[in-house]
Amino acid sequence: MIAQTFDGVKNLIIGLGVTFKNLFTTPVTISYPEVKRIMPERYRGRHFLNRDENGLEKCIGCSLCSINCPVGCIHVVSAENDPERPVSPGERYAEIYEINLLRCIYCGYCEEACPVDAVVLREHYELADYDRDTYIATKGDLLVYPEPNKFKVNILGNTTRI
Repeated sequence: MIAQTFDGVKNLIIGLGVTFKNLFTTPVTISYPEVKRIMPERYRGRHFLNRDENGLEKCIGCSLCSINCPVGCIHVVSAENDPERPVSPGERYAEIYEINLLRCIYCGYCEEACPVDAVVLREHYELADYDRDTYIATKGDLLVYPEPNKFKVNILGNTTRI
């Protein structure tokens, strides 16, 4: 009985020690949405399609990203490139490129499989919306790369992109 009492007091002192140790540390709370968190370098967020230095799309329509996707959320339809007005540097380009972001598990296999580094997953993490149709990212959505953490907060707390 006395041994159990000493064990209980010992555990109580250990617990209070943890409490007092954390009592004087600075909190790690971020004032979201006024202050946006800077994500780690290897964070896989929203998908984007890159362009090359000439402004052409890097995607050549090879469909390796859709083949390697474990959930099948990427749909690519390729077309022949016009020599007078090329869309991409290769012989083909992605005429239709869609990603269903609701099915995506953000594994990064599409980024790894792309031979020309066209598909990238970047640090953008604010993906919430009320409409399910906005979660099907088309080629036009994927080619637009917004600057990270460029937001304005009004007096009601609503955020708008600058």
